[in-house]
Amino acid sequence: MKFVVRRLLAMIPTLWVVATITFFMIRMAPGGPFQSEREIPAEAKAALQAQYGLDQPLLVQYGRYLKNVARFDFGPSYKFPARSVREIVMGALPISLELGGLALLIAIVIGVPVGALAAARQNTFLDHFPMSFAMLGVSIPNFVLGPVLIFVFALTLRWFPPALWGDANQKVLPALTLSAVYVAYIARLTRGGMLEVTRQDFIRTARAKGLSETVVIARHALRGGLLPVVSFLGPAMARAVTGSIVVEKIFAVPGVGQYFVNAAFNRDYTLVMGVVLFYAALLIMLNLLVDVMYGFLDPRVRLE
Repeated sequence: MKFVVRRLLAMIPTLWVVATITFFMIRMAPGGPFQSEREIPAEAKAALQAQYGLDQPLLVQYGRYLKNVARFDFGPSYKFPARSVREIVMGALPISLELGGLALLIAIVIGVPVGALAAARQNTFLDHFPMSFAMLGVSIPNFVLGPVLIFVFALTLRWFPPALWGDANQKVLPALTLSAVYVAYIARLTRGGMLEVTRQDFIRTARAKGLSETVVIARHALRGGLLPVVSFLGPAMARAVTGSIVVEKIFAVPGVGQYFVNAAFNRDYTLVMGVVLFYAALLIMLNLLVDVMYGFLDPRVRLE
């Protein structure tokens, strides 16, 4: 509990740094939230800036924003003034989390068995082929893989719809697109972790006792071999959620990524800030969860 409380308290300065950098970077970008191709009258623009406090000095705006964030008030969206940033993010975040969770689930279900098989059959065809395929998954970016999957499975074979999010068949292509790189990483991490574990003394002892190779791999080597995978899962989940921005745009998934991209184009300061802070908090919480899980999996690790 001391470890968890200490890490949660450390979130405060971390989020403050993230908020500060993001606040001033987005203000330095050219344009503004009320600038469009068709310029609005100067009086109306001045009234809008006064309504949202954008006519105040930058440091005053910064101080007021931090004060509001401390009360979990992220303000209204400039693009959607009838909705608050918290309402928008909390409405779209479950979709992004579901997409990221499905992608990681696919990556674990495929990557762990493939990596374990490659480690058990080291330097054979069952090792070289899947590891070469894993490198292919790392090399192809999702903005290339997504349109390819749409062309093959949606437009040519007509197995799945090309876009939107709702039914189970609409979730297959986005989840596969996002999971490809994580399948490759998890397979390689599992293989490397298991190769290191299988050379240790307790594995040789288990084999000397007459245990079958399946029992040695499944009950002894796999647990130690998964430690690198567990360490990877925390940042991977955060990257899966934040990295889904491109995938959400390709497949028209109504997640946080869609709002984030539109907010960046529209210079919707409050919505950009809200999304960045939610993502930062999510990354910290997932890393904390992984650290606690690591302590349970490896008795040698002591969190304190």
